[in-house]
Amino acid sequence: MRLEGKKIVLGITGSIAAYKAAMLLRLLVKEGAEVQVVITKAGKEFITPVTLSALSGKPVISEFFGTNDGTWNSHVDLGLWADLLLVAPATASTLAKMANGIADNMLVTTYMSAKCPVFIAPAMDLDMFAHPSTQKNINILKSFGNTLIEPAFGELASGLYGKGRMEEPENILEIVAEHFTLKSNLDGKTFLVTAGPTFEKIDPVRFIGNYSSGKMGYSIAEQLANNGADVVLVSGPVSVKAVNKKIKVINVESAAEMYAESIARFPLTDGAVMCAAVADFTPVVVEKQKTKRGRDNWSLELKPTKDIAQALGEIKSEKQILVGFALETDNEIKNAKQKLIQKKLDFIVLNSLNEPGAGFQVDTNKVTIIDKDNNQQFFELKSKNEVAVDIVNKIKSIIR
Repeated sequence: MRLEGKKIVLGITGSIAAYKAAMLLRLLVKEGAEVQVVITKAGKEFITPVTLSALSGKPVISEFFGTNDGTWNSHVDLGLWADLLLVAPATASTLAKMANGIADNMLVTTYMSAKCPVFIAPAMDLDMFAHPSTQKNINILKSFGNTLIEPAFGELASGLYGKGRMEEPENILEIVAEHFTLKSNLDGKTFLVTAGPTFEKIDPVRFIGNYSSGKMGYSIAEQLANNGADVVLVSGPVSVKAVNKKIKVINVESAAEMYAESIARFPLTDGAVMCAAVADFTPVVVEKQKTKRGRDNWSLELKPTKDIAQALGEIKSEKQILVGFALETDNEIKNAKQKLIQKKLDFIVLNSLNEPGAGFQVDTNKVTIIDKDNNQQFFELKSKNEVAVDIVNKIKSIIR
């Protein structure tokens, strides 16, 4: 059984598609999952807790307190217990509450307490699904790292035909099973991730740096940790913070410091993702005192920094994975392929400053993944959290 030992919270909301949730619940249990149903008040108008309890073998949770003895149902405990939270069906109202933190029922409070991956299967009429407010809420939830199970096209309860039908239970089961199959191959693995800029000192108050926010690297670290890996995150100066407790942050400032930490730690890992925007040059001389303004021009002599990705490529074993990044402004594919070969990478993530919404100081990115077999995957503009999912999925597909 593919879901043996897995703990799943199944959230059911007030949609006619709630009848499919019973079928989905039965399929999850048959695959070995332990399922706890959390249903909204409106959901109980479409399917009874008695039916769901009979299928799950557990009392169904709906309210914060038990109706008979006042027992408190802890959303915090549920959020910690679950290996996965699946909301199917998810109405437009529930999507809005989840996206905006309106925690007025047991399901949304459980969602907000969950430490596990979250999958959402919307179900509603086609105009409701297409409405800008719904699409905005979906994009917000995806930016949080939640996974959307796209609704299907077909005949709807309104009698109209279009996109809005909850995906069929059999297909949702396959998506959930695939998630756990891929996740399991990162359990017990350790990854090195570099993130953010480096600051190369000119004098005690000035430095050479760049606009990297560190968001992409931190998103990758979080996604690896969410999939079971232990992560060593070597980070330049950034304002973002790591959340997952499986991430150990090593703060550095200069390219030399990042190089030293990466070289020392890489041999103890199963792979590395080189996401940092490391300075290519550093001053030859660092002034001990602040340089005063003068009438003459000020010239700086710079020397190349060490290429961290290339150094790791020289020492990596056959069992290790090495992933690089290429930020290009011209001849993007050609330059990325050259770096891929030169640095002995397993794959490289290309992004271009010519793409609107990609690059530094934004929450989105548009990337192309090129692997050492010259396979190319082109992705649309997405949140950096979603891009991290694509990158980690690629790692999971090739992990040794």
